[in-house]
Amino acid sequence: MSDKLIKIAYLYEDLMNTYGDSGDVKILCFLLKREGYDTQVDNISLGDDFNAFDYDFVFFGGGQDFEQTVVAKDLPRHKETLEKYINSDKPMLCICGGYQLMGSYYKTNSGVTIPGLDILPLHTVFKSDKRMIGDTRYMTEWGEVKAFENHSGQTYFDNKDKLHPLGDMIEGYGNNPQDHVEGLRYRNFIGSYSHGPLLKNTNVANAIVNMILDWHKQRVSEQEKVAE
Repeated sequence: MSDKLIKIAYLYEDLMNTYGDSGDVKILCFLLKREGYDTQVDNISLGDDFNAFDYDFVFFGGGQDFEQTVVAKDLPRHKETLEKYINSDKPMLCICGGYQLMGSYYKTNSGVTIPGLDILPLHTVFKSDKRMIGDTRYMTEWGEVKAFENHSGQTYFDNKDKLHPLGDMIEGYGNNPQDHVEGLRYRNFIGSYSHGPLLKNTNVANAIVNMILDWHKQRVSEQEKVAE
């Protein structure tokens, strides 16, 4: 494999791309090019084979309830590879619906429960009386983030010892109106409700680029050893 080619898996790009979440991938490609790397973005969609460890970064964007229902039926095929990838400290970013589907379930407004991959101990409940929409600001380990949220799904951590928020709210709602936190940071997995896209905040984007390059160098080294 080329030591200057970064491979990015975009899960269900054709179905999960609400509010221009693909902008996150475009920003990463730009920053990686500036570092001297080429990028290859593969759309992993319905029925496609997928091994997360073939990639340097995995991205999963947001979608409406209908699209999430469709994706949720196909997604379990990838649970084993994604669970191993996440728990091996590999970089992954999930926005809105993609973030929700990493948890145990998403309960819709009609009472239908969409099962998630149950990789992370969290769940989401749609509450029609509380639309969380507007500008959002929160403080992360990399500094302040400014973004936009638009969701009625409220996400709750089921194990707060294992999971940690991406940031503490300054303005907006984040995961839910009660906890005053936004998103999730678990190992090198990031989940967030931030559109806009999120990675227009270059402090977060550069942190993810560093995660990607660290894993890429390890992946190249491992493949070179196999080839010897």
